[in-house]
Amino acid sequence: MLDASYDRRRGEIQTYFDRTAVEAWKRFATEAPLGRIRATVREGRAMMRASMLRSLPLDLSAWRVLDAGCGTGAMALELSRRGADVVGIDLAPEIIRFARETLPADHGPGRIEFHSGDMLSPSLGTFDAVVAMDSLIHYQEADAAAAVAALAARTKRLIVFTFAPRTPALATMHAMGRLFPRADRAPSIVPVRPEDMARRIAAMPELSAWRTGRTERVNHGFYKSQMMEVARS
Repeated sequence: MLDASYDRRRGEIQTYFDRTAVEAWKRFATEAPLGRIRATVREGRAMMRASMLRSLPLDLSAWRVLDAGCGTGAMALELSRRGADVVGIDLAPEIIRFARETLPADHGPGRIEFHSGDMLSPSLGTFDAVVAMDSLIHYQEADAAAAVAALAARTKRLIVFTFAPRTPALATMHAMGRLFPRADRAPSIVPVRPEDMARRIAAMPELSAWRTGRTERVNHGFYKSQMMEVARS
């Protein structure tokens, strides 16, 4: 069950991405030159997007898919090109405005609508599948798993999400990040062991009808993320 820690963290993330990081995310969405570190993040995110898409059918006609934490809309575009009816949602209104303005006319046979708000809002309706790329990496393990359970309550088939895998390097970076004033840094990521996430999901009563499936890590330069499938059994 989600508690106040989820709401508090969500507020921190929204403030950071809408006020501080929005211009950087716009550059990620273009072919604009990036520094060495950010270039590896852009490349790593493209690799992870491809990994997550491999969990879904090539033909998504008649599927309604939630892109939870859609950012500038790159994943939503690929889903639409497979024929899906896509709802993209992100906490940052400015990023959503950018996603709408830059959506290409040739987005395939599917449809895309973008909204600003909470990905867990029941007002979004029900979905055949949910993709949540790097939208849970800032939450504590329990809150991330509870968010997956909340999404599962409105999902018919499949959830594909990512989290930050716990490695010695990420654990060190996470600890060092706490040395800096909060105003000077992004909300920290929370590294999680894949086996711990799988165990937590298996133990949740709300997910008793779901099973974890394929998991894959992308480790590319300064981008490190772990994908996991959770499918209705």
